[in-house]
Amino acid sequence: MTKLWGGRFTKETDKLVEEYTASINFDKQLVYEDIEGSLAHVTMLADKEIISAEERDQIIRGLVTIREKVAAGKVDYSVANEDIHMNIERMLIDEIGPVGGKLHTGRSRNDQVATDFHLYVRKQTKIMIKHLENVQRAIISQAKDNMDTIMPGYTHLQRAQPILFAHHLLAYFWMFQRDKQRLEDSLKRVNWSPLGAGALAGTTFPINREQTAEMLQFDQVYPNSLDAVSDRDFAVEFLSVCSIIMTHLSRLSEELITWSSQEFQFIELDDAFCTGSSIMPQKKNPDVPELLRGKTGRIYGNLMSLLTVLKGLPLAYNKDMQEDKEGVFDTVATLDGALSLLAPMLKTMHVNKENMYQAVEQDYSNATDIADYLATKGLPFREAHEVIGKIVLYAIENKKYLLDLSLEEYKNFHHLFESDIYDVLAYKNVVNARNSIGGTGKEQVKNQLIHAEEFVNQ
Repeated sequence: MTKLWGGRFTKETDKLVEEYTASINFDKQLVYEDIEGSLAHVTMLADKEIISAEERDQIIRGLVTIREKVAAGKVDYSVANEDIHMNIERMLIDEIGPVGGKLHTGRSRNDQVATDFHLYVRKQTKIMIKHLENVQRAIISQAKDNMDTIMPGYTHLQRAQPILFAHHLLAYFWMFQRDKQRLEDSLKRVNWSPLGAGALAGTTFPINREQTAEMLQFDQVYPNSLDAVSDRDFAVEFLSVCSIIMTHLSRLSEELITWSSQEFQFIELDDAFCTGSSIMPQKKNPDVPELLRGKTGRIYGNLMSLLTVLKGLPLAYNKDMQEDKEGVFDTVATLDGALSLLAPMLKTMHVNKENMYQAVEQDYSNATDIADYLATKGLPFREAHEVIGKIVLYAIENKKYLLDLSLEEYKNFHHLFESDIYDVLAYKNVVNARNSIGGTGKEQVKNQLIHAEEFVNQ
């Protein structure tokens, strides 16, 4: 089969070279974007009288037919045609004859692939935003069900202060909200049109780049043709945001794994999201969050891979840039699966409220409130801190918790203690006392929920 670019060459491409350099095995994922860009391009060519209206109509009919065949699974791609662009063009020529060769007038595969890639990343960015919103809704649902569930809050993985479980969950809501904002903001840079930049220097044909940009719903055209065909910042930014999302997913997954262990027993994941052991029948393994945590490495790797590919490239297009897509495709598939699983897994998990509260009762996480108590009675906080440290040490040595100590025992450490110390130390009161903006007090968590629902319902 003669190459569509073969006029300059006197030999057939070596089969090994053909297989090694072909990208069709992965860039066929861009088939719909490629056809979309071609439909806009051919419409513009006719409007500028570069081709005739009759030729335009023939090409459009051919492209629509190919799109229908793709949707029906009736298309065979050829490595001999190298990439998605040449495959589509060959199919078009086979479908409508030599006039199909006019589709490529005024453009290069360099601006064509860049256009396809922009369209793909834009589409996937919007899908990712929807996935994140589904996860946020699942978090809100669990938070509403756990407005009175008290759990230990941790620093250094040591029990620190009691908090509402709803408050803990909503921390992830805001992480994912920032992720959404990053994705939304990235669209400003994704939504530039490279179409019409040609191979690197533009074209001699009187094309209208603004028209094709408008038809493809781009916000603007690249003002520099070299930049248009060589820029992959938008893909790097997409992978960067996905890496941050995956960091958040991994942190949440780690907590779900920990909480569902026999040592914690704070939650139980639904059977639909767990697996068993081939040898130990009693096991219920949190494989889904473990895989979410584990797949973080490949997302990071895809980002580093693209950065490394780009770091030494001169302008403009280089074959190295064929390596820009597989990592993005893999990241999309990985994160799409992760977010699709996370939302229902969160929504269906069972929260062991009693176990959480029992854990709070068996620690000293209300100690800070004693220091605050003494400070409100006039004792400098630093002195109060020292007093409480001694009280906690005394309680540990005597195998007691702070609510178990008698008033006499408290007075042995400082005369400012009165019977109201027990109200201060009650865990519900400890939680609700933190009523500053963003705190774990119930009223503040209610306010958080109001704001959270506003964000997902915009």
